[in-house]
Amino acid sequence: MATFTLTCIGDDRPGLVSAVAATVKAHEASWERSQMARLAGKFAGILLVEVAEDRADALVADLQALEDIGLQVTLARTDPPVEHESQRLSLELLGADHPGIVAEISAALAERGIGIEELTTDVREAPMAGGMLFEARAVLQSPPATSTDALRTTLESLADELMVEIRLSDAPGAG
Repeated sequence: MATFTLTCIGDDRPGLVSAVAATVKAHEASWERSQMARLAGKFAGILLVEVAEDRADALVADLQALEDIGLQVTLARTDPPVEHESQRLSLELLGADHPGIVAEISAALAERGIGIEELTTDVREAPMAGGMLFEARAVLQSPPATSTDALRTTLESLADELMVEIRLSDAPGAG
């Protein structure tokens, strides 16, 4: 089996996901995992696909041909992931929006060898207070020896500097 990670972006309109799905199906490939969203009038997505080795080249060609309908698709052949022992943590952040929040938090995590498995962010109006709120949810992968209490202390200190609230807990399904 060949595994591909693909990204796609185009002007948002109905039928883009259907076009990708039809192409994947036509090559009897398996749509494994995806995250897709509409952002600022654009459709953007990432997708993991598995296909029989003898169908891989044709699938790649047909996915790249979706540019004809305004969807730019980029593919990278992906080796099966090597599983490392780790603990999964959940991070939730909420505070007044300002530049640098993601940069500061991600740098603090990277310094401790902690990876970000999933990250979702949004900016929304602050009810009754005016201004904008920034919120983030992340699933983290940390080395087994990471002290959750020490990480929580570090993040809480950083949260004070950034004037945001941060909650760190075991991720659902962690164990």
